[in-house]
Amino acid sequence: MVKVFVSVGSNIDKEANIRSALLSLRDKFGELLISTVYENPAVGFKGDNFHNLVIGFDTDRTPEDVAEVLRRIELRQGRKRGEARFAPRTLDLDLLLYGDLVIDHQDLQFPRDEISRYDFVLGPLAELAGDMKHPTLGISLKDLWDQMDSKGLRPVEFEI
Repeated sequence: MVKVFVSVGSNIDKEANIRSALLSLRDKFGELLISTVYENPAVGFKGDNFHNLVIGFDTDRTPEDVAEVLRRIELRQGRKRGEARFAPRTLDLDLLLYGDLVIDHQDLQFPRDEISRYDFVLGPLAELAGDMKHPTLGISLKDLWDQMDSKGLRPVEFEI
């Protein structure tokens, strides 16, 4: 079994889409670790604020299989592929970490670059796995979070 972490985000019907995603993820992967839900402005475009969180789970599925399950869940919830990269989303599920595996090719990349770029990814990830070392940077996620300039995360009340 390997520990996997996935970022979850939505800025369209946020609460319903995130709740539905969590039910689907729990159905496919079992028990989930779930971070605090945070609100943050859209990045790269003007739009409604996002709700973001990170979930973790143990799996024996391959990275490709996990990524495919995530894509199917997104599509079931109205995600349209081929849209602009920075656009409103019913649901965005990104595989951040697959244990300490390092992969970078067209369909899979982890650790995801977003971990060290965006507070709304790193903050919830460090909350769940602060002692885990970033596979390529070699420092703990908590230490990486402590070094991040932006800590403007705003937790939102969210009944899961």
